[in-house]
Amino acid sequence: MKEMLLATLENSKGYTLKVAAAMPEKGYSFKPAGAGWNFEELMWHIAYGIGWWEDNYMRGEKTAWAPPAAKGGRKAVQAALEGAYSQLAAAVDGLKLTETVVQGFYATLDHITHHRGQAVLYLRCQGIEPPEYTF
Repeated sequence: MKEMLLATLENSKGYTLKVAAAMPEKGYSFKPAGAGWNFEELMWHIAYGIGWWEDNYMRGEKTAWAPPAAKGGRKAVQAALEGAYSQLAAAVDGLKLTETVVQGFYATLDHITHHRGQAVLYLRCQGIEPPEYTF
């Protein structure tokens, strides 16, 4: 089970990083009409959310939602995503896989997928073909 979860996580990480890399630096400030976040803020939300969902839904440690302001542009976002995914992989590898932990893992992935889908739309709005999804 652990190997399957880690493989699923690696797939999510790879695709999320491809989406982040597909937007040029200048596009990180782009926000579609009516959107709450620009691309950089959206990707920071994904990175921060990974740790928050892990704490609250996998570890059962109730933490406040207190994301820092997005800053640093494309490279900083990519580094934050890398770090968040690595931390989640370490949690999956180190935690006893109870039903709560596995459900929390999938809830975390669902949150990532929801917002990554928004990021794909941001790319399309900029005339950028999103990376091909692979599973």
